[in-house]
Amino acid sequence: MKQYILRRLFYFVPVLFLVTIIAFFINLSLPGDAALAYIGETNIRDRALYESVREELGLNDPIPVQYIRWLGRVARGDFGRSIRTQEPAIEGILARLPVTFHLTLMALFVALCISVPVGIISAVRPNSKSDMAGTLVAIGGVAIPDFYLGILLIYVFGLHLRVLPPSGYVTPTEDLLRSIKSMIMPSVALGMAMAAVIMRQIRSALIEVMQQEYVTVARSKGLSEGVIVRRHALKNALIPVVTIVGLQIGRLFGGAVIIESVFALPGMGRLAAEAILFRDAPMLQGSVLILAVAVLVANLVTDMLYAFLDPRIRYS
Repeated sequence: MKQYILRRLFYFVPVLFLVTIIAFFINLSLPGDAALAYIGETNIRDRALYESVREELGLNDPIPVQYIRWLGRVARGDFGRSIRTQEPAIEGILARLPVTFHLTLMALFVALCISVPVGIISAVRPNSKSDMAGTLVAIGGVAIPDFYLGILLIYVFGLHLRVLPPSGYVTPTEDLLRSIKSMIMPSVALGMAMAAVIMRQIRSALIEVMQQEYVTVARSKGLSEGVIVRRHALKNALIPVVTIVGLQIGRLFGGAVIIESVFALPGMGRLAAEAILFRDAPMLQGSVLILAVAVLVANLVTDMLYAFLDPRIRYS
Protein backbone atom coordinates (compact mmCIF):
# COMPACT_ATOMS: atom_id res chain seq x y z
CA MET A 1 0.00 0.00 0.00
CA LYS A 2 2.82 2.40 0.87
CA GLN A 3 4.57 1.83 -2.47
CA TYR A 4 1.30 2.38 -4.31
CA ILE A 5 0.76 5.73 -2.54
CA LEU A 6 4.35 6.80 -3.23
CA ARG A 7 3.91 6.04 -6.94
CA ARG A 8 0.74 8.13 -7.03
CA LEU A 9 2.53 10.99 -5.28
CA PHE A 10 5.34 10.72 -7.83
CA TYR A 11 2.84 11.13 -10.67
CA PHE A 12 1.25 14.04 -8.79
CA VAL A 13 4.32 16.27 -9.24
CA PRO A 14 4.49 16.51 -13.08
CA VAL A 15 0.71 16.98 -13.28
CA LEU A 16 0.94 19.82 -10.76
CA PHE A 17 3.74 21.39 -12.83
CA LEU A 18 1.51 21.22 -15.92
CA VAL A 19 -1.30 22.85 -13.94
CA THR A 20 0.95 25.79 -13.03
CA ILE A 21 1.76 26.30 -16.72
CA ILE A 22 -1.94 26.33 -17.64
CA ALA A 23 -2.80 28.67 -14.77
CA PHE A 24 -0.07 31.11 -15.82
CA PHE A 25 -0.93 31.15 -19.52
CA ILE A 26 -4.64 31.66 -18.82
CA ASN A 27 -3.76 35.28 -18.13
CA LEU A 28 -2.12 35.64 -21.55
CA SER A 29 -5.26 34.40 -23.29
CA LEU A 30 -7.44 37.15 -21.80
CA PRO A 31 -8.10 40.23 -23.95
CA GLY A 32 -6.80 43.64 -22.93
CA ASP A 33 -3.72 44.85 -21.10
CA ALA A 34 -3.07 44.05 -17.44
CA ALA A 35 -1.18 47.34 -16.98
CA LEU A 36 -4.15 49.36 -18.28
CA ALA A 37 -6.47 47.46 -15.95
CA TYR A 38 -4.10 48.21 -13.08
CA ILE A 39 -3.85 51.99 -13.58
CA GLY A 40 -7.56 52.44 -14.40
CA GLU A 41 -9.38 54.55 -16.95
CA THR A 42 -8.61 57.87 -15.25
CA ASN A 43 -4.86 57.47 -15.86
CA ILE A 44 -5.10 55.80 -19.25
CA ARG A 45 -3.35 58.73 -21.02
CA ASP A 46 -0.42 58.84 -18.59
CA ARG A 47 2.23 57.07 -20.65
CA ALA A 48 4.93 57.34 -18.00
CA LEU A 49 2.70 55.72 -15.37
CA TYR A 50 1.71 53.02 -17.85
CA GLU A 51 5.35 52.14 -18.60
CA SER A 52 6.31 52.16 -14.92
CA VAL A 53 3.42 49.78 -14.10
CA ARG A 54 4.44 47.42 -16.92
CA GLU A 55 7.98 47.44 -15.55
CA GLU A 56 6.72 46.86 -11.99
CA LEU A 57 4.54 43.93 -13.09
CA GLY A 58 7.36 42.48 -15.19
CA LEU A 59 5.30 42.57 -18.39
CA ASN A 60 8.28 43.75 -20.45
CA ASP A 61 10.25 40.58 -19.69
CA PRO A 62 10.10 37.48 -21.92
CA ILE A 63 7.25 35.12 -21.13
CA PRO A 64 9.50 32.28 -19.80
CA VAL A 65 11.11 34.76 -17.40
CA GLN A 66 7.67 35.94 -16.24
CA TYR A 67 6.58 32.35 -15.66
CA ILE A 68 9.70 31.41 -13.65
CA ARG A 69 9.37 34.55 -11.52
CA TRP A 70 5.66 33.88 -10.94
CA LEU A 71 6.32 30.21 -10.09
CA GLY A 72 8.94 31.23 -7.54
CA ARG A 73 6.46 33.57 -5.84
CA VAL A 74 3.74 30.91 -5.85
CA ALA A 75 6.13 28.45 -4.19
CA ARG A 76 6.44 30.97 -1.35
CA GLY A 77 2.67 31.40 -1.15
CA ASP A 78 2.67 34.79 -2.89
CA PHE A 79 0.14 35.12 -5.72
CA GLY A 80 0.66 38.86 -6.05
CA ARG A 81 -1.82 41.65 -5.38
CA SER A 82 -5.31 41.88 -6.78
CA ILE A 83 -5.52 44.51 -9.51
CA ARG A 84 -9.09 45.36 -8.53
CA THR A 85 -8.90 45.51 -4.72
CA GLN A 86 -5.12 45.88 -4.17
CA GLU A 87 -5.27 43.21 -1.44
CA PRO A 88 -2.94 40.20 -1.47
CA ALA A 89 -4.54 37.64 -3.79
CA ILE A 90 -3.91 34.78 -1.37
CA GLU A 91 -5.97 36.54 1.32
CA GLY A 92 -8.94 36.97 -0.99
CA ILE A 93 -8.70 33.36 -2.15
CA LEU A 94 -8.46 31.93 1.37
CA ALA A 95 -11.44 34.03 2.44
CA ARG A 96 -13.58 32.57 -0.38
CA LEU A 97 -12.25 29.00 -0.26
CA PRO A 98 -14.42 27.72 2.65
CA VAL A 99 -17.62 28.72 0.81
CA THR A 100 -16.67 26.69 -2.28
CA PHE A 101 -15.66 23.68 -0.20
CA HIS A 102 -18.92 23.96 1.75
CA LEU A 103 -20.91 24.00 -1.49
CA THR A 104 -18.93 21.12 -3.00
CA LEU A 105 -19.25 18.89 0.07
CA MET A 106 -22.99 19.52 0.34
CA ALA A 107 -23.46 18.86 -3.39
CA LEU A 108 -21.53 15.61 -3.02
CA PHE A 109 -23.64 14.68 0.01
CA VAL A 110 -26.87 15.40 -1.90
CA ALA A 111 -25.64 13.42 -4.90
CA LEU A 112 -24.77 10.36 -2.79
CA CYS A 113 -28.01 10.54 -0.77
CA ILE A 114 -29.99 10.44 -4.02
CA SER A 115 -27.89 8.12 -6.15
CA VAL A 116 -26.99 5.31 -3.74
CA PRO A 117 -30.50 4.27 -2.57
CA VAL A 118 -32.11 4.88 -5.98
CA GLY A 119 -29.32 2.98 -7.74
CA ILE A 120 -29.62 0.02 -5.37
CA ILE A 121 -33.41 -0.14 -5.71
CA SER A 122 -33.14 0.04 -9.51
CA ALA A 123 -30.56 -2.77 -9.54
CA VAL A 124 -32.48 -5.04 -7.15
CA ARG A 125 -35.72 -4.52 -9.11
CA PRO A 126 -34.68 -4.06 -12.74
CA ASN A 127 -37.34 -3.03 -15.27
CA SER A 128 -39.81 -2.30 -12.48
CA LYS A 129 -41.71 0.95 -11.94
CA SER A 130 -39.12 2.10 -9.41
CA ASP A 131 -36.38 1.38 -11.94
CA MET A 132 -38.21 3.39 -14.58
CA ALA A 133 -38.67 6.26 -12.12
CA GLY A 134 -34.95 6.19 -11.33
CA THR A 135 -34.17 6.25 -15.05
CA LEU A 136 -36.35 9.34 -15.50
CA VAL A 137 -34.57 11.05 -12.61
CA ALA A 138 -31.20 10.20 -14.18
CA ILE A 139 -32.22 11.52 -17.59
CA GLY A 140 -33.57 14.71 -16.05
CA GLY A 141 -30.46 15.23 -13.95
CA VAL A 142 -28.17 14.94 -16.97
CA ALA A 143 -30.38 16.86 -19.40
CA ILE A 144 -31.18 19.93 -17.25
CA PRO A 145 -28.23 22.37 -17.00
CA ASP A 146 -27.07 23.34 -13.52
CA PHE A 147 -27.84 27.03 -13.89
CA TYR A 148 -31.33 26.39 -15.30
CA LEU A 149 -32.18 24.00 -12.46
CA GLY A 150 -30.90 26.62 -10.03
CA ILE A 151 -33.16 29.29 -11.54
CA LEU A 152 -36.16 26.92 -11.33
CA LEU A 153 -35.41 26.17 -7.69
CA ILE A 154 -35.15 29.89 -6.90
CA TYR A 155 -38.48 30.60 -8.60
CA VAL A 156 -40.35 27.71 -6.94
CA PHE A 157 -38.88 27.48 -3.44
CA GLY A 158 -37.42 30.96 -3.05
CA LEU A 159 -39.95 33.27 -4.67
CA HIS A 160 -43.20 31.29 -4.97
CA LEU A 161 -43.26 29.08 -1.85
CA ARG A 162 -40.81 31.27 0.13
CA VAL A 163 -39.46 28.35 2.15
CA LEU A 164 -35.79 28.83 1.27
CA PRO A 165 -33.65 31.95 0.81
CA PRO A 166 -33.21 32.67 -2.93
CA SER A 167 -29.63 33.90 -2.57
CA GLY A 168 -26.90 34.79 -0.10
CA TYR A 169 -24.70 32.82 2.26
CA VAL A 170 -24.54 32.38 6.02
CA THR A 171 -21.58 30.68 7.67
CA PRO A 172 -22.29 27.60 9.85
CA THR A 173 -20.62 29.29 12.81
CA GLU A 174 -22.96 32.27 12.55
CA ASP A 175 -26.25 30.37 12.26
CA LEU A 176 -26.19 26.65 11.47
CA LEU A 177 -29.86 26.33 10.48
CA ARG A 178 -29.80 29.38 8.19
CA SER A 179 -26.52 28.16 6.71
CA ILE A 180 -28.04 24.79 5.81
CA LYS A 181 -31.15 26.43 4.35
CA SER A 182 -29.06 28.83 2.26
CA MET A 183 -27.07 25.93 0.77
CA ILE A 184 -29.89 23.48 0.01
CA MET A 185 -30.85 24.86 -3.40
CA PRO A 186 -27.27 25.49 -4.63
CA SER A 187 -26.15 22.01 -3.57
CA VAL A 188 -29.18 20.36 -5.23
CA ALA A 189 -28.63 22.33 -8.44
CA LEU A 190 -24.94 21.39 -8.49
CA GLY A 191 -25.32 17.78 -7.34
CA MET A 192 -28.21 16.52 -9.47
CA ALA A 193 -26.15 15.79 -12.58
CA MET A 194 -23.57 13.97 -10.47
CA ALA A 195 -26.35 12.00 -8.75
CA ALA A 196 -27.68 10.87 -12.13
CA VAL A 197 -24.26 9.62 -13.30
CA ILE A 198 -23.49 7.80 -10.04
CA MET A 199 -26.97 6.27 -9.89
CA ARG A 200 -26.68 4.71 -13.36
CA GLN A 201 -23.18 3.45 -12.54
CA ILE A 202 -24.34 1.84 -9.29
CA ARG A 203 -27.28 0.22 -11.09
CA SER A 204 -25.19 -1.32 -13.88
CA ALA A 205 -22.36 -2.39 -11.55
CA LEU A 206 -24.70 -3.93 -8.98
CA ILE A 207 -26.72 -5.82 -11.62
CA GLU A 208 -23.48 -7.33 -12.91
CA VAL A 209 -22.30 -8.26 -9.41
CA MET A 210 -25.67 -9.80 -8.50
CA GLN A 211 -25.18 -12.31 -11.34
CA GLN A 212 -21.88 -13.63 -9.96
CA GLU A 213 -21.55 -17.16 -8.59
CA TYR A 214 -20.82 -16.14 -5.00
CA VAL A 215 -24.12 -14.25 -4.90
CA THR A 216 -25.91 -17.40 -6.13
CA VAL A 217 -24.21 -19.36 -3.35
CA ALA A 218 -25.33 -16.76 -0.80
CA ARG A 219 -28.90 -17.10 -2.03
CA SER A 220 -28.70 -20.90 -1.76
CA LYS A 221 -27.77 -20.48 1.91
CA GLY A 222 -31.06 -18.74 2.48
CA LEU A 223 -29.75 -15.20 2.98
CA SER A 224 -32.18 -12.40 2.27
CA GLU A 225 -31.64 -10.01 -0.65
CA GLY A 226 -30.93 -7.16 1.73
CA VAL A 227 -28.16 -9.06 3.50
CA ILE A 228 -26.68 -10.20 0.18
CA VAL A 229 -26.59 -6.65 -1.14
CA ARG A 230 -25.12 -5.13 2.04
CA ARG A 231 -22.55 -7.80 2.92
CA HIS A 232 -21.52 -9.29 -0.40
CA ALA A 233 -22.49 -7.30 -3.49
CA LEU A 234 -22.38 -3.62 -2.63
CA LYS A 235 -18.65 -3.36 -1.81
CA ASN A 236 -17.63 -4.90 -5.13
CA ALA A 237 -20.17 -2.78 -7.00
CA LEU A 238 -18.75 0.39 -5.44
CA ILE A 239 -15.28 -0.10 -6.94
CA PRO A 240 -16.07 1.55 -10.32
CA VAL A 241 -18.35 4.05 -8.57
CA VAL A 242 -15.42 5.42 -6.56
CA THR A 243 -13.65 6.26 -9.83
CA ILE A 244 -16.74 8.06 -11.13
CA VAL A 245 -17.03 10.07 -7.90
CA GLY A 246 -13.37 11.11 -8.14
CA LEU A 247 -13.80 12.29 -11.71
CA GLN A 248 -17.01 14.13 -10.85
CA ILE A 249 -15.29 16.13 -8.10
CA GLY A 250 -13.63 18.20 -10.81
CA ARG A 251 -17.03 18.82 -12.38
CA LEU A 252 -18.36 20.06 -9.03
CA PHE A 253 -15.59 22.63 -8.73
CA GLY A 254 -16.13 23.71 -12.33
CA GLY A 255 -19.89 23.98 -11.86
CA ALA A 256 -19.37 26.08 -8.74
CA VAL A 257 -18.33 28.99 -10.97
CA ILE A 258 -21.87 29.22 -12.40
CA ILE A 259 -23.85 28.12 -9.35
CA GLU A 260 -22.13 30.62 -7.05
CA SER A 261 -22.95 33.39 -9.52
CA VAL A 262 -26.62 32.29 -9.76
CA PHE A 263 -27.11 32.13 -5.98
CA ALA A 264 -24.77 35.06 -5.11
CA LEU A 265 -22.45 32.88 -3.03
CA PRO A 266 -19.12 34.54 -2.12
CA GLY A 267 -17.00 31.55 -3.15
CA MET A 268 -13.97 30.98 -5.33
CA GLY A 269 -16.06 30.24 -8.40
CA ARG A 270 -17.65 33.68 -8.26
CA LEU A 271 -14.24 35.17 -7.46
CA ALA A 272 -12.80 33.62 -10.64
CA ALA A 273 -15.73 34.93 -12.70
CA GLU A 274 -15.20 38.44 -11.33
CA ALA A 275 -11.46 38.18 -11.97
CA ILE A 276 -12.13 37.35 -15.63
CA LEU A 277 -14.54 40.29 -15.92
CA PHE A 278 -12.08 42.79 -14.42
CA ARG A 279 -8.97 41.08 -15.90
CA ASP A 280 -7.59 40.59 -12.41
CA ALA A 281 -4.70 38.30 -13.39
CA PRO A 282 -3.24 37.51 -9.92
CA MET A 283 -6.65 36.61 -8.51
CA LEU A 284 -7.59 34.54 -11.56
CA GLN A 285 -4.30 32.64 -11.65
CA GLY A 286 -4.46 31.92 -7.93
CA SER A 287 -8.08 30.77 -8.08
CA VAL A 288 -7.46 28.44 -11.02
CA LEU A 289 -4.36 26.99 -9.39
CA ILE A 290 -6.03 26.37 -6.01
CA LEU A 291 -9.09 24.75 -7.60
CA ALA A 292 -6.90 22.57 -9.81
CA VAL A 293 -4.84 21.45 -6.81
CA ALA A 294 -8.07 20.60 -4.97
CA VAL A 295 -9.15 18.42 -7.90
CA LEU A 296 -5.75 16.69 -7.99
CA VAL A 297 -5.91 15.97 -4.26
CA ALA A 298 -9.45 14.59 -4.67
CA ASN A 299 -8.25 12.27 -7.43
CA LEU A 300 -5.33 11.16 -5.26
CA VAL A 301 -7.71 10.31 -2.40
CA THR A 302 -9.89 8.45 -4.92
CA ASP A 303 -6.93 6.32 -6.00
CA MET A 304 -6.24 5.44 -2.36
CA LEU A 305 -9.88 4.46 -1.77
CA TYR A 306 -9.79 2.41 -4.95
CA ALA A 307 -6.76 0.50 -3.68
CA PHE A 308 -8.47 -0.02 -0.32
CA LEU A 309 -11.60 -1.47 -1.93
CA ASP A 310 -9.71 -3.63 -4.44
CA PRO A 311 -6.41 -5.05 -3.03
CA ARG A 312 -5.50 -6.32 -6.51
CA ILE A 313 -4.69 -2.71 -7.44
CA ARG A 314 -1.98 -2.61 -4.77
CA TYR A 315 -0.38 -5.88 -5.81
CA SER A 316 -0.37 -5.23 -9.57
